[in-house]
Amino acid sequence: MSSIRATPAAALATLRLMTFNLQVGIQTSAYHHYLTRSWQHLLPHPTRQRRLDAMGDVLRSFDIIGLQEVDGGSFRSGNVNQVEYLAHRAGFPHHYKQLNRNLGRLAQHSNGLLSRLIPERIEEHRLPGTLPGRGAIHARFGSGPDALHVFVVHLALSHRSRARQFDYLGEIITPLSHVVVMGDLNCTPDQLHSRHSSFCTALPLKPARPLLSYPSWQPSRALDHILLSSSLEADNLQVLDQLYSDHLPIAVDIHLPAACRRALARPSDQ
Repeated sequence: MSSIRATPAAALATLRLMTFNLQVGIQTSAYHHYLTRSWQHLLPHPTRQRRLDAMGDVLRSFDIIGLQEVDGGSFRSGNVNQVEYLAHRAGFPHHYKQLNRNLGRLAQHSNGLLSRLIPERIEEHRLPGTLPGRGAIHARFGSGPDALHVFVVHLALSHRSRARQFDYLGEIITPLSHVVVMGDLNCTPDQLHSRHSSFCTALPLKPARPLLSYPSWQPSRALDHILLSSSLEADNLQVLDQLYSDHLPIAVDIHLPAACRRALARPSDQ
């Protein structure tokens, strides 16, 4: 996979990141919608495409976006690969879909990555757990020890499975210098530190200030997170008031250290 084209390091000093659980484009604005609109997880809906168009307009101002609960192109989405569609709609030159639950023509439950930088390498990880279907995308931008590593994750609901998933990710992340972990972790900051303390203790990941993102119509829990290595500085953290899902998207600007900027700007020999 080709690297980002040669770019002055100063131009890469700040990147705008977003993570968003789309709930496959189902607009949920009350608890009873989980029942009354549950059929949309299986069947297409005529307004879903217009909702994707509106989402795409919101995504345009970001550099790297992690998506969870997107459909990879099946009957319920009108055979639209939502990752690819949003990438084209928002003008992203690179996109990647990780299919986690393949229900054939009925549903293609996926994670997604949209990026204005072209990764040198992308890996898929099938996360351990009692029930299959959780995954992580690992994108490496630049080469060498100062490359930027971005993980897009969607973790399990149960504490036991989530603990195994944190342990799995921890083994991958520990030797890396510049890391972003973003996605729906299905746990609050308090739960992250009290129930998954080994992950927090072993890794130099700091929380970009937690924001209430769930449920979208009356946010009371911080389930969506952007975690950063100590080398990365966060600024302009915000929750976006976009009622396209049962989660709200969260966003942050990250400031890269000089060595990381040089690694991203260096042309690849691959």
